[in-house]
Amino acid sequence: MRRSRLRLAASVLSAALAAAVLSGCTATALQSQYENGDNKGYISGTGVTEIKPADRKEPVTFSGKTEDGATFSSADHAGDVVVVNFWYAQCPPCRLEAKQLQKLATQYQGKGVDFVGVNTRDDVASAESFDSTFGVTYPSILDADGGKVQLAFSGTYRPNSTPTTVVLDRKGRVAARIEGPINDQPSTVSTLIDSALAEQP
Repeated sequence: MRRSRLRLAASVLSAALAAAVLSGCTATALQSQYENGDNKGYISGTGVTEIKPADRKEPVTFSGKTEDGATFSSADHAGDVVVVNFWYAQCPPCRLEAKQLQKLATQYQGKGVDFVGVNTRDDVASAESFDSTFGVTYPSILDADGGKVQLAFSGTYRPNSTPTTVVLDRKGRVAARIEGPINDQPSTVSTLIDSALAEQP
């Protein structure tokens, strides 16, 4: 009886170890695909996180060169709500949401809301081609070399997937994070932007 129990325990342990190994292989393969830029390996999340003003962390400060060689600095947009979208050209959900993001950028133009992309992988030519294809007119920081902007957002509400859209309040603090493409929930994004706009600077 005791031997049977020991054999059963051993079997359960072996199965658990096998599952862990398989899980590790899957994660490693996905990570490798993501790092190599393979389309099939893009990582996209789904979910909206809204942070109450009292619970927000320190302001996020960042800057970087855009596709046209200009510099985008968060300091130049103090007092405005800033919508930051993390993307790259061959990311399928990034392509899916691009026109909706542009539509929102046009909708809020001149209303104290600034849009900026953070391109995590591409060179100038790829980023400009994407903008031309999808009619994107707001700037994107090219962050593939060094990832300084991604590092600036590496706190509690960092972009864990691609695409991720972050709404910064008038003080530059993370007010909301949307993981995954926004095209399925544009009204949610508008509501988050409106909420941040309504707050006292």
